[in-house]
Amino acid sequence: MSQPIPPIVLPPVENPEKERSWLKKSLHQWLDNEFIPELVNETIANRAAQIFIRHRLEGENDLGSLVIAIVTEMQSFDFQKSFYSEFAIANAVSDIILQSLGIDTCCGNNQNN
Repeated sequence: MSQPIPPIVLPPVENPEKERSWLKKSLHQWLDNEFIPELVNETIANRAAQIFIRHRLEGENDLGSLVIAIVTEMQSFDFQKSFYSEFAIANAVSDIILQSLGIDTCCGNNQNN
């Protein structure tokens, strides 16, 4: 029987500006590498990083909740000049965070195999 995936809770933010800057840079690189570099990618990365850090500063450390916050708040962003959507951005942020924690995002949890 399948087991539910346990929540991933990040440690409290220690250096918000450093974390925001790192996430913005990492997401911007991911956006540029995934398709083609676009000017709007920097704006998207900046907005997503701001949302992420604001929620972290408000005490939210559950990665799932942070991803939902990004989806919700990025819905007001105009993605017409981009290949991406709020869901792609939130998923990319999740992957970037998971990879930084050493968690493989490719093939799921293979502990039972």
